[in-house]
Amino acid sequence: MDQTRENPWAKCALPPVEEREAKPRARGLTMVIDKGLGLYETRDLLGVCAPYIDFVKLAFGSSVLYGTHLLNAKLQEIRNHGVDVYPGGTLLELAGVQGRAEAFFERACELGFTGIEVSEGTVELSRFRRRRLIETARSIGLRVVSEVGKKDRNAQMDTTNVVRQVEEDLEWGAECVIIEGRDSGRGVGVYNDDGSPREALVDGILAGVSDPARLMWEAPITSQQQYWLRRVGINANLGNVQTNDVLTLESTRMGLRGDTLRDYVRRYVETM
Repeated sequence: MDQTRENPWAKCALPPVEEREAKPRARGLTMVIDKGLGLYETRDLLGVCAPYIDFVKLAFGSSVLYGTHLLNAKLQEIRNHGVDVYPGGTLLELAGVQGRAEAFFERACELGFTGIEVSEGTVELSRFRRRRLIETARSIGLRVVSEVGKKDRNAQMDTTNVVRQVEEDLEWGAECVIIEGRDSGRGVGVYNDDGSPREALVDGILAGVSDPARLMWEAPITSQQQYWLRRVGINANLGNVQTNDVLTLESTRMGLRGDTLRDYVRRYVETM
């Protein structure tokens, strides 16, 4: 599918942010969390938003519940729109506990997934096992993202451990590393109970990681997305974006929403 689109307002209103990267891109990735869209809802979402979505994640272990025929059709629809798709990391964690991780990778390919998430949200992996999962998935042609952090609200992130894990995952072949925020964005990972970022933790991660551009921040709440765009830049990688927030996020990235348009107007006036 052609990801370029003619601006219907091109003769009178151009997006003010010119540094927004287009697909295929390595920065400014948007990962959408799909909690159970039907086939027609998926088609409608992608018909409007495919140029602005890089990954769709079928949340949690939810892809078990679709049935094979519907899942195949849904994955085909996503791929036809030039978007990568992977099952939630929770499902791989389950397969690993049951001793079937390698079979899981093969089945993911057969079903039509194009990527995989390696995480430890509810399990513990040895360094050897985590590396093996990343390298095995890559060897059979799956795109690999990894995730750092626990889904337990009582498990606090430690900056040193986060930085070490990020560096190792990237060395082992992960394309980017997701920083935990869950689908709620509250009281877990890099977020306080009210959804605000834990600034000291964020400072430490950004200062410690050698290539912060390869981090993806789970940000299911609009205010969190705005925070990361201001803090990291409009090409920040953002994950767990809700399906009905994709255009809102892309509008903010491109200066088409008040939050970022305000900065553009201020700069524009200053140059006049």
